[in-house]
Amino acid sequence: MKATLALVVAAILWAGNYLVGGLAVHAVGPIGLTWFRWLLAALPLLALAQVMERPDWWAVLAEWPRLLLTAVLGVAGYTLLLYTALDVTSPLAASLINAANPAVMVVLAALLLRERIGWTGAAGLVLGLVGVLLLITDGRIAGLLTTPLNEGDLLMVGAIVVWSLYTIAGRSLRTPPVAATGVQAAMTAVLLAPVALLTGVAWPAQPATAWAVLFIALLPSVGAYALWNLAVKQVPAGRAGLFLNLTTVFTVVISVALGARLTGAEIVGGLLVFAGVAVGSVRPRPAPALDAA
Repeated sequence: MKATLALVVAAILWAGNYLVGGLAVHAVGPIGLTWFRWLLAALPLLALAQVMERPDWWAVLAEWPRLLLTAVLGVAGYTLLLYTALDVTSPLAASLINAANPAVMVVLAALLLRERIGWTGAAGLVLGLVGVLLLITDGRIAGLLTTPLNEGDLLMVGAIVVWSLYTIAGRSLRTPPVAATGVQAAMTAVLLAPVALLTGVAWPAQPATAWAVLFIALLPSVGAYALWNLAVKQVPAGRAGLFLNLTTVFTVVISVALGARLTGAEIVGGLLVFAGVAVGSVRPRPAPALDAA
């Protein structure tokens, strides 16, 4: 019960990243929000890793090339694309597109790692693709080649591609997850520092924006990771993964409660994306073995 509650709270905090990030990015900018987020989160994550995982830090440092690659992809790249998308589209639309992440991951794993998709995976991909096309075209799939697409939605598609590459690249990491995230956060803070300083990034003057940045740095970035990793020690990974979709559900529910309106295309597209994930997660049962004659 406690593990389930931890997974639900983690999903709520990640939903908060969409909603609060969508507000803060207009004042701080995508580069500033990404930099402040990981600059402030790095030390707490590393301290948390020491308490929770007690990693061999020399072994962690030996993995620096792969940690750097994953930092560029999943921490810097994904976060920058996400916040740039949130600067021009709604948290609602961004989170619905992000729900297609598992389908994109399956495609890239098949292309890069030669993993077999299977008929359920293929059916799920088709459903998910139709759902995403409905979302990014606002229901006008027939005009895909003639109608200009929303820039923010396209950036979110790019964000989930980058996140999928990050996930694939990180599969072989031996560093424990919280320690890996802490090191990646520190690397991102260092890499983005010259860009942030050259572009004139400054700490927000408005107290509300400053609190929003602190919320993003501490709760979705540190708190959610801690809760998630504590829970997955007690819950099977496959079951825990299903809770990731709650991030989109909570983002939609809170957005609607705050006055956002779901369009027909968003409702149908979102349902198709979720249906695609559900169908693609089904694994056909192996045929029963025949007794030797």
